[in-house]
Amino acid sequence: VQLVESGGGSVQAGGSLRLSCVVSGNTHSNYCYGWFRQTPGEEREGVAAKCSDSSFVNTADSMKDRFAIFADNAKKTLYLQMNNLKPEDTAIYYCAARGGVDWASLSTSVYDYWGQGTQVTVS
Repeated sequence: VQLVESGGGSVQAGGSLRLSCVVSGNTHSNYCYGWFRQTPGEEREGVAAKCSDSSFVNTADSMKDRFAIFADNAKKTLYLQMNNLKPEDTAIYYCAARGGVDWASLSTSVYDYWGQGTQVTVS
């Protein structure tokens, strides 16, 4: 499974960005995907997650009112819509995948596959 993120960049506070993660490889319907972020010196934290066979999404409480995860299964692409961005949202954002499960976890330890990350800078 390969994951390639895009859509990061620099934006002013209050602005929006939409990150994309294209999924390729041997995936099947029973996969879950998540967005995570990391700043230097900090642990990677879960942002939002969903499973391919479910409409349920799991979003970190601190981001529920600003961030939304969704997917286009036909395009095999996962998205993260980020609105009203704040300087503290500056981080490298990663997408991740795990197979054979049906829970959209926000724990980094359970994901098997990771993208290379995309930088988001809010000033």
